[in-house]
Amino acid sequence: MRCCANDLHDQGVDRLGSLYDLTSERLVRYAVTVTRNMPDAEDAIQATMVRIAMKPKILATAQQPWAYLLRVTRNEALRILQKRKPFQIFAQCRQLWARDEEIVEENDQARVIRRALKRLPTNQSEVVVLKIWEDMTFAEIASVLDESPNTVASRYRYALQKLDNYLRPATHEDINV
Repeated sequence: MRCCANDLHDQGVDRLGSLYDLTSERLVRYAVTVTRNMPDAEDAIQATMVRIAMKPKILATAQQPWAYLLRVTRNEALRILQKRKPFQIFAQCRQLWARDEEIVEENDQARVIRRALKRLPTNQSEVVVLKIWEDMTFAEIASVLDESPNTVASRYRYALQKLDNYLRPATHEDINV
């Protein structure tokens, strides 16, 4: 990540493709967590790349380039959501999983987990995604979300409790079948 950021700063916009190739899949997964739909997530990634291309030095000199890139992505995703009218967000949320299923593994367990994550409030699901899939510490997540590590840890704990409740009935149904 740091090498890509430095290359982008040193060699210019031609190196943006390398950064995109390295990070896009993970950024999209995170942006979908924030926006709750694929089209807005993709728009957020595009806006993130434009912002980074305009000022590559900021990414290259960031103490934690990955956390900085996630924060830019989150800010762009939130900016897109602020522009949306409430009924547009609702309509797109209904379509989210039909489109999102294309990038989710086709096994049943992954679908059950994905549905449970969808039921969480966004501020909890984004902490879970960053903690589990991005393997970030609470301090790193706090930096991305501009929250205290204690707040992030609480959201994670509450999310895990809810996920346990959501997933427990599915487990019992599987046993009884």
